[in-house]
Amino acid sequence: MSFDAQRQLQIDQFRADSGWSRASLTWLHQDASTRRYGRLRHGDQTVLLMDAPRIEDDPCTPEMTPAERELSGWNAMTRLAASRVEAFVLIAGYLKSIGVRAPEIYAHDSANGFALIEDFGEGYEFARLIERGQADETVLYTKAAETLAHIHRQEAPTFIEAGNERWPLLPFDDVALRANADLFADWLHKFDKRARMTDADRARWEQASDALIQQAEGFPRALTLRDFHAENLLWLEGGQVGLLDFQDAVLGWDAWDMAMLTQDARRKVSEAARRAAIHAYLDATGRAKTAFMERLAVIGTLNALRITGLFARLIVRDGKPRYKQFMARQQAILADNLNHPAVQDMAAFVKTVAPFILETTYD
Repeated sequence: MSFDAQRQLQIDQFRADSGWSRASLTWLHQDASTRRYGRLRHGDQTVLLMDAPRIEDDPCTPEMTPAERELSGWNAMTRLAASRVEAFVLIAGYLKSIGVRAPEIYAHDSANGFALIEDFGEGYEFARLIERGQADETVLYTKAAETLAHIHRQEAPTFIEAGNERWPLLPFDDVALRANADLFADWLHKFDKRARMTDADRARWEQASDALIQQAEGFPRALTLRDFHAENLLWLEGGQVGLLDFQDAVLGWDAWDMAMLTQDARRKVSEAARRAAIHAYLDATGRAKTAFMERLAVIGTLNALRITGLFARLIVRDGKPRYKQFMARQQAILADNLNHPAVQDMAAFVKTVAPFILETTYD
């Protein structure tokens, strides 16, 4: 029996076991990972079916050494959840327990990779509402920052448990940061011939990136959702912020999710919205602005290097030219972060190997 046929039998069984066998099923857009979602409709009731087969590399476990993580693959190296349903279910439960609007989980089968989750509906993403002029960007970004501040005010657990399932919230460590940052050194020069990466450049890269990583590791930790941006945030009834993508959560830093929110390659975040978000976050957390802006520059630089390299890899290796449309904005985001004195060594390196980045304008 083919994988597709076997998978369909498993879907049918899961629907029958959860009481949704008579509902119509419409598959939605493919998730960026191996997950896909379908909308089940029965009368005026709807739920979403998450289909996440275990066909990716295994995720990291707390016991893995760096060498074991490298052998295991990208998910273990960078501490991604590998689309594990139990990660989504348990982290959703934790977020709901602290008063954050994650979707309800009605049924799940972690072994086979299925879940029935609350259907928030379509078109409520921040990005779509702003595009259509149906919501004020500054209001949305302020509310998102306040939601993030609420998450960061809680002491994040090391493990999340429910029933007989347990999921670790692992530190976003030097191994993960280095693997992500190295995408810049590995791929930008293959995408853009104006960039260079000689052996001497690579040795200098190692020094500059290691220094940034060492700075990051000295910052205080906070629960980091990783993909906290306008495509994954929904504006729900009553002014609540709904969260969609959080299964890759780690113990990272406050500045990572704020960088994802306010430094978005997919859409231009207005200066008014960016400032309002940072102001709201600092007000809600009581954190000092100068220290936070330094963390935002360091973590923002590491993240911008990662995304610049990732886009280059998607274009060159994976044949996805649509990411070219985001590259200029992403490089401008990197350039803006590199203006901060805390990252001057990396700024000097980029000026040597890819000076055009520092001249890119944010439009």
